[in-house]
Amino acid sequence: MLIAFGMFAVAFVTFLLIAVIYFYPGSAKVSTIPGLDPSDTREGNLPEIIAAGSLHEFLVKLHKDHGPIASFWYGPKFTVSVASPDVLSDLKGVFDRPAELFKVYESVVSPESIQYANGIEGRKRRKLTDPAWGHEQLNHFSATFNELGEEVVKKLTSLPQDDHVALCQYALALSVKGLSQTCFGRYFQDDRKCYELKRNYEICWNEMEARIGGELDQEGSENQKKVDEALTNLKKMLQEVMKERKASPPKPQEKVFIDFLMEKSDVYTESMILADSLTYMVGGIHPTGYLLAWTLYFIATHKDVEEKLYQEIMEVVGKSKAIAAEDVSKLRYMKQVLNESLRLSALAPWGAKVQELDIELGGHIIPKGTSIITALGVVLQDETLWPLPNQFDPERFSPENVKARHQFAFQPFGLPSRACPGSNFAFLELSIFLAILVRNFKWRLVDGQVVESVHHLVTAPQEEIWAQVEKRS
Repeated sequence: MLIAFGMFAVAFVTFLLIAVIYFYPGSAKVSTIPGLDPSDTREGNLPEIIAAGSLHEFLVKLHKDHGPIASFWYGPKFTVSVASPDVLSDLKGVFDRPAELFKVYESVVSPESIQYANGIEGRKRRKLTDPAWGHEQLNHFSATFNELGEEVVKKLTSLPQDDHVALCQYALALSVKGLSQTCFGRYFQDDRKCYELKRNYEICWNEMEARIGGELDQEGSENQKKVDEALTNLKKMLQEVMKERKASPPKPQEKVFIDFLMEKSDVYTESMILADSLTYMVGGIHPTGYLLAWTLYFIATHKDVEEKLYQEIMEVVGKSKAIAAEDVSKLRYMKQVLNESLRLSALAPWGAKVQELDIELGGHIIPKGTSIITALGVVLQDETLWPLPNQFDPERFSPENVKARHQFAFQPFGLPSRACPGSNFAFLELSIFLAILVRNFKWRLVDGQVVESVHHLVTAPQEEIWAQVEKRS
């Protein structure tokens, strides 16, 4: 699941495009932090964010102009952004998030989602769900990932020679199956149910992406009815999962995410279980799918990387052996390739923190209640930390290079206090998928493509990426 919470850190929330109900309270400086004054009395610097194309692209320019700690106005609210490993490390213990910056998800995951839970409640709920991604569960999940990877091999092998492969389409389909079967169990081993999940989920995802652009359907519109129906269908499927697993409880080693919620009935109501199930679905499907697509794209355009990765795979697991969790820990170059893909794609470029007390950051006092954006994507493109930052080079993550670099120069899953709980799950899933795909095929990009990024809910290719595969002998 990539990145359940790392992914939330990516959303360019434009709820203020829908309704900004407060006026900016004046132009007096509220901090010594350099930055922008509001360009609009109601929307702050929202016009500049829109003109930049995304919040991430806006932050890149903001920090280029004003340094590693900078300020702007997010609608009526004074907001601070940090893009320095040293300053990020000062925030490592902060757990709470400013809910208003993630408002765009509320229409799907509901206000009961763990996404909006701060303080004692948020920490408690996080502690209850962390075991769902523990060592025993990951060992059990590896068999599922192997089966799904081999299914794709059969499909690709059956294609006509030189046929074009839609990387995003295949990667997202794998991600849907991987997450649904390992988070919600055997119910989604039925391909028809898996397809139905994907169809309804994508309607909800597309609605959230439309809200990023400021689009809001009128109540009762045909599209709004379609979205409401899709969300209802998703909840019905999850309720059927709960009913099935309650009637036939799994063995301890076969427990999945939803089981951990169901057994804590003193904490989780049914509506909260649905909210958190949808939260992890939204946080896992597209981030994992797009990271798989980006990694295959980088492999297809860097033959030396592909060959080195292939040789490691053959040495560790060979041509046909099922890949276990213990094998993945030995695929060290695989980890470097995935890390560099995370860095260069800037999959999850920002997060946000908030504190109830005034704090000092970088020599400046930050008033309590101020939203503090962690501009992780800006740090990942900082040429003082990453020479030639637009170049794909997995050697950046060799042990010696990692040791020489600041720990907080690479935090793709968010800061430690509230990092993505599924990061180990994601690396296991992606490593198995990639190992199976690379040991069976050579990957080539179809000629004539210009692949560009768009920073929406996650960083995705602007258009489908087309590749060709050659079966290895």
